[in-house]
Amino acid sequence: MAAPHSFRRAFSGKRVLITGGLGFIGSNLARALVALDARVTIIDSMIPEYGGNPRNLAGIASQVKVHRTDVREHAELARLVRRQDFLFNLAGQTSHMDSMTDPETDLEINCRAQLALLEACRLHNPGVRIVFASTRQIYGRPDYVPVDERHPVRPVDVNGINKAAGEGFHLLYSRVHGIRATALRLTNTIGPRMRVKDARQTFVGVWIRRLIEGEAFEVWGGEQRRDFTYVDDAVEAFLLAAAREEAVGEIFNLGGPPPVTLNELAELLVEINGGGSFVVRDFPGERKKIDIGDYYADDRLIRKKLGWKPRTDLRAALEQTVTFYQRELRHYV
Repeated sequence: MAAPHSFRRAFSGKRVLITGGLGFIGSNLARALVALDARVTIIDSMIPEYGGNPRNLAGIASQVKVHRTDVREHAELARLVRRQDFLFNLAGQTSHMDSMTDPETDLEINCRAQLALLEACRLHNPGVRIVFASTRQIYGRPDYVPVDERHPVRPVDVNGINKAAGEGFHLLYSRVHGIRATALRLTNTIGPRMRVKDARQTFVGVWIRRLIEGEAFEVWGGEQRRDFTYVDDAVEAFLLAAAREEAVGEIFNLGGPPPVTLNELAELLVEINGGGSFVVRDFPGERKKIDIGDYYADDRLIRKKLGWKPRTDLRAALEQTVTFYQRELRHYV
């Protein structure tokens, strides 16, 4: 992580609001901010399908304030954003398949609620500094790899369209209303506290769960190349984006170590677990329609502007994640 003293200057004693803060990345971010002596408040709906888990705050629960609030409850937002110095906006519906079967809910959470949150900031706290969790999914099927920020935004599912709109609202409010916002386009983020109950957040979580439970997991396709960001590295990117003024109004891709095929990832996981098995299958028809094929990020812009780079190689990231769930799995299934 970047020099702790620089982050401590930026965040110590500051009021920080994290939407989706009981989820995977949000809770890891909360833990880092508590360690920096920030005054952390979390909003989370705790809807079972969306990843919030009280266990994610184990060890720091007494040091944060938690509001069980849905970002769709627009009347609550004004009260919660007042007097905050930083807003890390990670609340969202992440399942691509759910967005296709229930597009209205995805629209409400990933689009309308984002606009309402920004309006609450404009009216009640225009000085707040915002970092928005966007996604590589908005690019759709890449025309080329690695994908840089200039690549066309061409989503293949409802989730990608609504996330692109949410990102666009943040950048518009930054340009027009002076709300200092930054968007981070995340790739496949992995690590402790990610959802393993199902594939709504990441397929890697399901693979790890089945490995630990002694069951074979399924690899669909297998030759797609992907990159993966370890959660601690993603947290550092959020902190850097919030702390550095040159990030205001910018979009940054996050990347990871060199990309691997899904087959290579599966083999590495089995090796790290000390055993296990997987089967390679054709994509289910409904999934194939929205698969993006190969994707890995060109993250040179954030490296150049903010000095960020992924520090955790894939093996170390998987080893730390598997070790966590070997110990904690009962709290996540």
